[in-house]
Amino acid sequence: MISLKIHRRGTDVLLAACDQELLGKHFREGEMGIKVHSEFYGGEVVEDEAFLTSMMASTIVNLVGERVVALAIKAGIADPGSIIRIEGVPHVQIMVLV
Repeated sequence: MISLKIHRRGTDVLLAACDQELLGKHFREGEMGIKVHSEFYGGEVVEDEAFLTSMMASTIVNLVGERVVALAIKAGIADPGSIIRIEGVPHVQIMVLV
């Protein structure tokens, strides 16, 4: 399952999503770290199709986890070369520039 939350700021729609089992965890590797806070990533628990629909309607996307990142790559939204890994966990941020 996927946990996602929509944040709106002006005309921007930010989708924060993670593999549900990562909520509340903290990953650190060297100077890089990420906290998968439920306040930012927690919201709805959805299936793949609802996640993809929400992602396509977003202007900024922040993803953590194998499942969500793989879906974004498969959908052509994320470039595999832009993925970073922190303690082996994939993370990507995507902005749609108009």
